[in-house]
Amino acid sequence: MVHFVIQEMKPRGPWLTPFNIISIPVILTGLVILYFRFVYGLGSVTNLSQDTAWGLWLGFDVVTGVALAGGAYVITFVVYVMKVEKYHSIVRVTVLNGLLAYSFYAGALLLDIGRPWHAFNPYIGNSFGFSSVLFLICWHFLLYMVAEFIEFSPVVAEWLHWEKARRILKRLTLTTVILGITLSLLHQSGLGALFLMAKPKIHPLWWSEFLPILFFVSSIYAGLAMIIFEGTVSHKVFRDLIDPKSHHSFDDIIFGLAKGAAIGMFVYYFLKALLFIHDKQWTLISDGWGYWYLLEVIGFVLVPGFMFAFGFRNRSLKTIKVAAVMALLGVVLNRLNVSIISFNWYSQAHYYPSWQEIVVTLTVIFTEIWVFRWVVTRMPVFTSDHRAR
Repeated sequence: MVHFVIQEMKPRGPWLTPFNIISIPVILTGLVILYFRFVYGLGSVTNLSQDTAWGLWLGFDVVTGVALAGGAYVITFVVYVMKVEKYHSIVRVTVLNGLLAYSFYAGALLLDIGRPWHAFNPYIGNSFGFSSVLFLICWHFLLYMVAEFIEFSPVVAEWLHWEKARRILKRLTLTTVILGITLSLLHQSGLGALFLMAKPKIHPLWWSEFLPILFFVSSIYAGLAMIIFEGTVSHKVFRDLIDPKSHHSFDDIIFGLAKGAAIGMFVYYFLKALLFIHDKQWTLISDGWGYWYLLEVIGFVLVPGFMFAFGFRNRSLKTIKVAAVMALLGVVLNRLNVSIISFNWYSQAHYYPSWQEIVVTLTVIFTEIWVFRWVVTRMPVFTSDHRAR
C-alpha cells in the first residue's frame, strides 16, 4: 500500500503547460505573502481596517465561493432523490468540486481571521452563544463537508482497491445525500442571514429581510452554471480520461442544466423585482448605485436567464456556455456587492483589496485546481468503472 501511494504521488504528464507556467509563480508568491500575514498580521498585507473588517478573502473566497459550489447538492438531489439517472455520470466530479471548494474556502476563512487559532470559538458558542447565526453556519459548514467526503469516499475506496469498504460506503450514499441537501439549504441561506444584522451598513438596494432566500435561490443557478463551465473545461482538458460516449451525452446534460438554470434565474429575478416594487425603491436607481444595481440585476441575471432559455429551446450550446459565464459573473458581483462593495457605502474611505489579497485569492484557486487535477488523473472520477491513467 505504501509503495502504491508513493507511485501515485509522482507527477504525471508534461510540466511546461500554460497553466503550470502561470500558476506556479503565483502560488509561490502567495505562500510568501501568507508568511508575512501570519507573522506580522493582517495589516501588513491587506487593506483591512477597524471600519472594514471583511475584505476580499471573505467576500470572494467564502461568501461567493460557497454559492459557486452549490452544484453538488443540486445534482445529488436530482440523481439520488428525484431519481433522474440522466445526470448520474456527472455526480462524482460535481461532488469532488463541491468538496474541494468547501475545503479550500473554509481554509481561506482562516486567512481573514485576525487570530486564526480562535476559529473554534463559534463551534463551542464561546462569545457568540448557541443561538447566533455564526454558530449555526459553522456547524452546517463542517457537517456538510463531512457529508460530501462520505459521498465521495466510494471513489477513494475504488482507487485503493478496497472493495469491501466501497460497498459499505455506497450504502451510506442516500443518507448522506439527504443530510447534505438539508445542511446546504441551511448554510446557503444562513450566509444571507449573517448580513441581516448589518442593515445600517449595507446599501438599501442590496439589503433585504429576504436575503436568506435570495442567497439560497442564487446558489441553485450558480451551481448549475458552474457545472456547465467546469464540465466544458474538463471535457476539453481531460478528454483522454472520458469515454467518447460521455462527450455526446454531456451535451444533452448541458441542455438540461440550462433549463434548470433558466428557471432558477427567473425565480430569483421575480423575487428581486417583487422586493424592489414592494419597498418602493424607485428613487434609489437615479444615481451611480442605482445604475450599478440595474447592471447586476438586468445585465447579469435577466439577460443570461433569457439566454439559457433561448439556448435550451434552440439547442445552442454556445449560447448556453456564454450564459453560464455571465450568470457566474452575476453571482460573484452580487455577493461582492453585499459583502464588500455596498458595505459601508456611505463611508468616505472605500475599501479596495491590496495586490497581496488578490494574489492570495488566486493562490487558493490555483491550488484547488492542482488538487482537482491530481485527483481526476488518478481516481475513477469521470466514470465509475475506468481506471484513471
